[in-house]
Amino acid sequence: MPSDPPLAEFTAAYAPDDAALAAELLTTATLPPHREAQIDAIATDLISAIRGSEHGLGGVEAMLREFALSTKEGLALMVLAEALLRVPDAATADAFIEDKLGQGDFAHHRIKSDAVLVNASAWALGLSARLVLAGDTPQGTLAALTRRIGAPAVRAATRQAMRLIGNHFVLGETIEAALARAQPYAREGSRYSYDMLGEGARTAADAERYYQSYADAIIAIGRRAGNAALPARPGISVKLSALHPRFEAINRDRVMRELSSRLLELAQLAKSHDLAFTVDAEEADRLELSLEVFAACFADPSLKGWDGYGLAVQAYQKRAATVIDHVAKLARALDRRMMLRLVKGAYWDTEIKRTQERGLADYPVFTRKPMTDLNYLHCARKLLALRPHLFPQFASHNALTVATILAEAGHCDGYEFQRLHGMGEALYARLLADHPQAVCRIYAPVGGHRDLLAYLVRRLLENGANSSFVAQAGDDSVPIAELLTRPATLIGHPENARNSAIPLPRDLYQPQRINSRGVEFGDRSALAALLGDIESARRPLPTVASTTPEQAAATVTAARKGFESWSRTSGDHRAAILQRAGDLLEQHRGELIALLQDEGGKTLDDCVAEVREAVDYCRYYASEGRRLFGEPLVLPGPTGERNTLALRGRGVFVAISPWNFPLAIFLGQITAALMAGNAVVAKPAEQTPVIAEVAVRLLHEAGVPPAALHLVQGDGRIGAALVEQRDIAGVVFTGSTEVARAINRTLAAKDGPIVPLIAETGGINAMIVDATALPEQVADDVIASAFRSAGQRCSALRLLCVQDDVVDRVIAIIAGAARELTIGDPRDPATHVGPVIDAEAKTRLDTHIAAMKREAQLHFAGTAPASGNFVAPHIFELSRASQLTEEVFGPILHVVRYKAAQFDDLLNDIATTGYALTLGVQSRIDDTIARVIAQLPTGNVYVNRNIIGAVVGVQPFGGSGLSGTGPKAGGPHYLPRFALEQTVSINTAAAGGNAALLTGRE
Repeated sequence: MPSDPPLAEFTAAYAPDDAALAAELLTTATLPPHREAQIDAIATDLISAIRGSEHGLGGVEAMLREFALSTKEGLALMVLAEALLRVPDAATADAFIEDKLGQGDFAHHRIKSDAVLVNASAWALGLSARLVLAGDTPQGTLAALTRRIGAPAVRAATRQAMRLIGNHFVLGETIEAALARAQPYAREGSRYSYDMLGEGARTAADAERYYQSYADAIIAIGRRAGNAALPARPGISVKLSALHPRFEAINRDRVMRELSSRLLELAQLAKSHDLAFTVDAEEADRLELSLEVFAACFADPSLKGWDGYGLAVQAYQKRAATVIDHVAKLARALDRRMMLRLVKGAYWDTEIKRTQERGLADYPVFTRKPMTDLNYLHCARKLLALRPHLFPQFASHNALTVATILAEAGHCDGYEFQRLHGMGEALYARLLADHPQAVCRIYAPVGGHRDLLAYLVRRLLENGANSSFVAQAGDDSVPIAELLTRPATLIGHPENARNSAIPLPRDLYQPQRINSRGVEFGDRSALAALLGDIESARRPLPTVASTTPEQAAATVTAARKGFESWSRTSGDHRAAILQRAGDLLEQHRGELIALLQDEGGKTLDDCVAEVREAVDYCRYYASEGRRLFGEPLVLPGPTGERNTLALRGRGVFVAISPWNFPLAIFLGQITAALMAGNAVVAKPAEQTPVIAEVAVRLLHEAGVPPAALHLVQGDGRIGAALVEQRDIAGVVFTGSTEVARAINRTLAAKDGPIVPLIAETGGINAMIVDATALPEQVADDVIASAFRSAGQRCSALRLLCVQDDVVDRVIAIIAGAARELTIGDPRDPATHVGPVIDAEAKTRLDTHIAAMKREAQLHFAGTAPASGNFVAPHIFELSRASQLTEEVFGPILHVVRYKAAQFDDLLNDIATTGYALTLGVQSRIDDTIARVIAQLPTGNVYVNRNIIGAVVGVQPFGGSGLSGTGPKAGGPHYLPRFALEQTVSINTAAAGGNAALLTGRE
C-alpha cells in the first residue's frame, strides 16, 4: 500500500523531560476567571448528581469503591475476578476460593452501597467466606466444609459473584447479544463503540480468530446501524496486537508486510457499512510501529471519502500531543477527516516497570496523575482547534475534565464524549439533561468471561485506587472543592512534575549504585544509533593462540607476586577501578555487542542484556566492596579491649568461565575476586577467547594492574592445569556439573591449604503451572524461558509441568507461539533464536531430539536453517518428570502433565533430580506457591514470570546440590567467600590502665 507522495515519518523524543513538558503545559493551563467559574459550576453540578443519584456511582463504580484496592478484600476480589472463571476443575477452584476469601473479611464486610451489584456480589462472597471458619487451616477447610454443607456451595456462591461482576462490565458475551442489549438505547440516540475483548495474539491461529471476530462484528454492527450519518453511527475498536502474533518493533518489516493489509481489509469492511473504526492504543514501545501501520492503511486510496477511520491516543504518554500533530498533518496531507479518541491510558503500571527493567533514560509516561490530567486538557484544546479535520472523542469519567472540555468548546458541535459501559452513568445522565446537544458514546466491551479477565482487572486497577476520581467522587467525606482543584494547581511548578517516589531508571538502585544503561528497541532513533555503533565497531575475529600448561603455571607464579601489592590497596581504591570499568563497558557497548554476535552467536536483545549485566557486576561489587572491605567491623566486648573483624584477599584465584555468558559471567567472576583483594588468573571458554581479551583490556584500562589480572587461553586441559597449581588460593567456576566435580576432586587431592571452590553449574529447571494461571502469560514466560538464547542459559526452562485440566490448551498456545519465532542470523535485529555455540553442541542436541522422537510425544518441531549450527525449538511430552535425567542445553522443552491430587508426587519427582537452580511457579493460589517454595530448596524461584534474566543485586543467582555450591553471584554473600576473615583483639588497657573508662566515670 505505497503512499504517493511518501507520508512523513513520526518522530518525537521517546521520553522527554517532565519538567520541560510541565513548563510548557502550565503556560497554557491558565484560563480567564469567568471560564474557571463556569467550569466550577458545571463540575459541581455533575459531582452533586453522582452523589445524589439513587445508586450513586452505579453498579461497576460502586463495586470498585466498595472493595477498594487499599483493602484486603479488594485485592482478593481482583485476583478472584482475574482467574476463577477460567479454572475448569473443582479441586483447584475450591483451593483458589479458599485461599482468597481467607485474605479478606468478606464474612463481616459492612456494605456501604445500596447498588444491586454490590449487595448481590458482597452477599455471595460473604456467604462463601462464612463457610471458611477463622482459624481453619488451608489443608483442612475443604474437608470440614464437605462435612457441614459441601464445598460446592462455596464454589457456586463465589462463581456467581464473579459472573455477576463480569456481566456488569460487558455489554454481551457475543456481538449479537451486545447489539440486542444496546438496541433500545441506540433507538433513543445513544452511540456505541464495540470492543471485542481478548489478549494480544500469541499465535497465527489467535490472530486469525481475532480477525474473523472483528470482521463478523463489523458485519453484524453494520446490519443494525440504521440510517444516520457519521459520526452518529456505531463503531468498533481494533487492537493491532490482536491481529499479529509478533507485533513488536524489531519485526517491523514483517509487521508492515503482513499486518497492514489485514488492517486495511477490516477498514474497507467498516467503510462499506460507514461505521466508525478506531485503532486502539498500545504500549509506548509499540507507538511508532502502530502509527506506521495506521498511516499505511489510512493512505490507501480505497478509504478516500470515509470519515470513520480513527485512532486512540493516550494522554499519559508524553508524546500524546506530538501524536495528535502527526495525525492532523497526515489528515491534511491526504485531504481526509478522521476520528481521534483521547483517553488517559490504562497500562501505567506496566509502562513504569518496563522502563525500569530496560534501564532507559526516562519514562515515556508521566509519573504523576495530575500531569496526565494536565496533558489531557492540553491535548483536548489541541483537538478542538483541529476540527473539522479531526473529530475529537473525549473518553473520561472525571467531572472536572468533562466540565473543562464543555466550557472551553463553547458548544456541543463537532465532538463527543465517551464513557465505559457500566460506568459514568450518573455523570453523563446529568450532562445530557443539562446539555441536550451534547453526545456521549458508550464504549462497550464484548466477550465471554475468559476474555473478560484481563479487561476486568485493568479496570479494577485503573479505577479502584484511592487516588482515582471514581473513588473520590462517590465518597461524601471528600469535599467537592477538593475535587475541583485544577491539575495545574496540584503541580504548581515544573520541578514538581515528577513523582518523587518513582526514581529514574538510572537511579533505581541509588544510593548504592547507578543502574546499567539499556536501549528501547521501540524507539527508532535509539535502535538506529545502536546498530550504527555496532556496525562501525565490527571487525574480523582474530585468531587467538592457546596457552601451554607450562605458561599457565608461570602465570600463576606471576599472579602470586601481583597479589602482594594488589592486596594492600584499599577497598575504596579497588571499588573506584571497578566503577571505571563499568563506565568503560558502556562506552564500548557497540564493540562488545559485535563480538557477542560474531563470536558468541547472540541475538541483539541478549547482547544488550549481557553488556548491562557485566556493567551491573562491576558497579554492584564496587558498592559491596566499599561496605565490606572498608574499615574493620568493630565487635562488642568488655571495656578496655577493642575487637575487630576484617576481610582480606586470599591470594590467587583461578576464574574459569563458560561460553554462554562470555562477557557477564567472565567479568562477574573476575571483578568479585579482584574486589576482595585477590589476584586473578582468568581462563575463558575456548569458544569465546576474543571477548575475554577485550574485557581484560578494558579492566586494565580502568586501572587493574596487569600483575593482578592475567588471561590464559585454551581448552579444558589448560583449566585443569591451573587448578592443579599449588599456589592458587581458590577457584571460581561456572559450567557443567561434571567439570565442577573434577575440579573439586583435584583440589581435594592436593597437599597444602584447603581452598574454596565457588561453583555454579546447571539444572533441570522446571516450571509448575496450575489451572489458575493465565495461559497467555504462561506462553509468554515459557517461550522466553525455554527458547531465548537458543535455550543456552543455565537458568533456561527444561521441564514444564502443567495441570492436566488445562495442559492441552497451554501446549497449543506455546507451540503456536514457538512457530512464530524467527531462527537465523543473530546480527539481524528481527532474529529471536540464533545458533547454538558449535557443531559439537548441535550434534548433541540433534541426538537428543532423535531419541525424544522415539520415546516421547512430539508437540512441535521448528524448522532451522539448513546451514550453520542451528537447532530449532522442539516441544516433547514425557510420561513422567523423572524421565528427564540430565540437563539438555538447548531449545528443547519437555512437558509433563500432572493431576491436582498428585501435586506432592510431582514435587518429589522434581526434588529427586538433585538439581536446584531455577524454578517457576505459575499460580494465583498463594498457598500453592508457599508449598512449592517450602518443599523445594531451589536457588532461584520465580512466581508468575519467566525464570531467566536474574538481575545483579536484585535476584542473586545460584543453586545448590548438583547445581552449585553457592553463595549466589550478584548477592550480598558473594564477596566474603573470596576473602579471608581476620579478627584482631587489642587490650587497650595494657599501657597502665583503662584511661577511657576512668575519664568517663561520673
